[in-house]
Amino acid sequence: MAEATVEEQEAEAQQAAAVCQALGRHLNCLGSESKSARQRALEGIRAEAAERPLPSGVRQRVLAAVLRPLLGALSDPAERCREFAVATVAELLRAAPRPHDALPYLLPAAVQRLGLPELAEPAEELRLALVELLVLVVELCGGRLAAYLDDMVRILQRTIVDPFPEVKKKSCECATKYAKWTPETFHMQSESLIKPLMQTISHQHSKVRVAVIQTTGAVIQYGNGKSVDDVLSHLAQRLFDDVPMVRQAVTEVVGRWLLDLRDRYSFFHKLIPLLLSSCSDEIPQIREVASDYWKKVGLQWQQENEEDLKDKLDWSAELTVHYPAGVERPGLGCRELVFRNLFKILPAVSRDITDWVPATRVKASQLLIVLLFHAEDHITQHMELLLSTLYRSCSDEEKAVVQNSVKAAELIGTFVEPEVSLKLILTALEKSADLAHLMVLGAVLRGSSAQALHPHLVRIGATLALPDICQVSSKVEYLEQLLLCVQTLITVCGKQCCEINLPLLKVLVTVVSVTSDQELKNEVEKMVASLAAAENLDHSLDLYRLHTRELIEWVASTQHEWTKYSVQHLEFEAIITQSGPVLGESLDVVFPVLKNCLQPSRDPEVRLKLFSVLSKLLLSGGETLNSQGVFSSYVETLVRDILVPNLLWQAGKTAAAIRTTAVSCLWALLHSKMITLEQALGLYDDLMPKMIAALDEDSKMTRLLACRAISAILKVIGNQMDPDKLNKLYPELLKRLDDGLDEVRVVAAKAFSFWFQCIGSDYDRLLYKSHIEFLYRGLLVHLDDPESEIQRVFLDILKVGSFLSPALLTQEIEAVKHKHRSPYYCEQLLQHIQELGGDAS
Repeated sequence: MAEATVEEQEAEAQQAAAVCQALGRHLNCLGSESKSARQRALEGIRAEAAERPLPSGVRQRVLAAVLRPLLGALSDPAERCREFAVATVAELLRAAPRPHDALPYLLPAAVQRLGLPELAEPAEELRLALVELLVLVVELCGGRLAAYLDDMVRILQRTIVDPFPEVKKKSCECATKYAKWTPETFHMQSESLIKPLMQTISHQHSKVRVAVIQTTGAVIQYGNGKSVDDVLSHLAQRLFDDVPMVRQAVTEVVGRWLLDLRDRYSFFHKLIPLLLSSCSDEIPQIREVASDYWKKVGLQWQQENEEDLKDKLDWSAELTVHYPAGVERPGLGCRELVFRNLFKILPAVSRDITDWVPATRVKASQLLIVLLFHAEDHITQHMELLLSTLYRSCSDEEKAVVQNSVKAAELIGTFVEPEVSLKLILTALEKSADLAHLMVLGAVLRGSSAQALHPHLVRIGATLALPDICQVSSKVEYLEQLLLCVQTLITVCGKQCCEINLPLLKVLVTVVSVTSDQELKNEVEKMVASLAAAENLDHSLDLYRLHTRELIEWVASTQHEWTKYSVQHLEFEAIITQSGPVLGESLDVVFPVLKNCLQPSRDPEVRLKLFSVLSKLLLSGGETLNSQGVFSSYVETLVRDILVPNLLWQAGKTAAAIRTTAVSCLWALLHSKMITLEQALGLYDDLMPKMIAALDEDSKMTRLLACRAISAILKVIGNQMDPDKLNKLYPELLKRLDDGLDEVRVVAAKAFSFWFQCIGSDYDRLLYKSHIEFLYRGLLVHLDDPESEIQRVFLDILKVGSFLSPALLTQEIEAVKHKHRSPYYCEQLLQHIQELGGDAS
């Protein structure tokens, strides 16, 4: 066998000598000054040495003979010659049995072409071919390249930042393969590649970014793990890349580090956030990759620390927390990894969640949710930092940040005992009530269970009902969050809310009183119904029935301080309007407040508002104030102590407006028929002078209402009116017939219909003949009005009043008939008198 081998070697040597002899002429021509000659020489060398089928031993000898001349041709001025040289060397190396023999010559030559500060090879395609040659060398020689670490790193430092993107990608491939083949020595120089890699990681081509990320993973994996700190910020930035495959590359690199990096335990708190961030990526494939890696990481760590986790593994099946439905609980290893590193991770997340870049804030808020899912009840010890972070992030202008922050707050409610979380949140809310505090509170309540919240309901209700919380703002956003807290309590706690239905009702009353938004008011109405249903009450009015007195006492405690800026008077108005028929059951507490707050000495604008509300209540008195039929006992108080003092004339537009609303209240009282004949007679002397004075008001509405109120008084009293009082009243009404507004004239004229109905048997027509004559003359004048509608109104009034003295009316008509522009109406009136009985007195 040995002799055969020797013979084979001799034969190969002879054949190799023959090939080399044939190549001699071509090798000599490589030094020619002619470009074409050098090119033909290279073509000949390639044909003889690379393309001919030769035994492997012969090829090895041929490679040794032609390698140095070919490497010299790498510096040839002609690009085509350099291209032939690179291709020939690659083919020879690929076919040679011992390609590593070429390394002492090949690597220095490659350094000269690729590793210098200035580009020695100007052609992009040739630089790419040279890097491809290096990749081939790494694949063929493997670990034998360890001795050439400096040369390889020197080349890669330059080619990774090469201007040509394809060179960058191929250089990354070369670095990755070289790191895998030479881990024993590569770590000594791996840090030298970090800077060029990080310079290239943000390249505009996504494929270049992917290649750099993957190479960074391999360089650190097989090199010096301390470089993790140098690349983390760059990798984190790539998680915001618009191209999904870039984000996936980061996810895979970080996942492999967490599994295989030698000193990974030192970097858990830095790497875990990157991998968990990908668990919230918008691309399902990336989320799946991240989740798979994370499960493997957790399981591996669990197996490595099985002895420490023995007790927890035995009890891992037991879930002691109220866990969100439809969410898979992470494995024990994953939960423990997060819990043990949370104190290092949370401060960074807290900073990022308020970063000036919106995308960073969104990503940080997503990560916070994932962390809380893993940490579970261990987040209790981090509550102060978490809550302060959420207070800021819930005020973010980015909708996604706010949504994620609210979700994180719900998880706090899920995993943290209310004894801890609510104490901190409610204390903060009492100190500074704002939108963010309410959002966090509402979310924590939503995440909690009824059983956990029950012991704290009284404190929650009392806090929400505090004036500094429920009355602090009238902004719709703030009130919406306040309502959301109430709705959450009703939804989560159900019937248990009966313990706090009064403070919750106070909150609802406040919301409906301070807002002008109709949607919010409708929402309050629904919530009151829900609160009543939670207490098994048939109707929301039953809830008011239980608490109206307490609500009025609540707001009335500050009635002496009410101004137009006070919320309490708005709450009082809301209570008496929302309680409907229940109001009639609480008049004994309502009227003292009305009497006190409607005195002329009190704030004018408060009085104006209260009078407007009172007027509406009086119009529907049968369904509100008089629902129990006891309102009559308060009529005199209403008129003498409330209305009459406010009807006294005072200068100013506000005072005039108050008089208008006071007259409106009086008219509503009379119109709703809640005043008896006896009461009307008793109050006549107090009311009528004020009504007569109101007939001269500048306000059209006041004059109009005064006329209507007089009509209503006359209607109630009827023929029980004293004749002298009647005679004193009609001249004032006659003055209003000359009013500048036809509407007032018509209403004043119609008041005479009721005046005539008040004429009783005790009215001495003979004694009061002059009054009757004056009255008829005053009415007949307006029968000549240019407006036919008004003429008909006065015709009807005179017909009604003709019974008083037909003869006297006939006499007055005859006296003026020839003066009228429309004698037709006079004739009609005369005909009516004849039908009544001629001219009898």
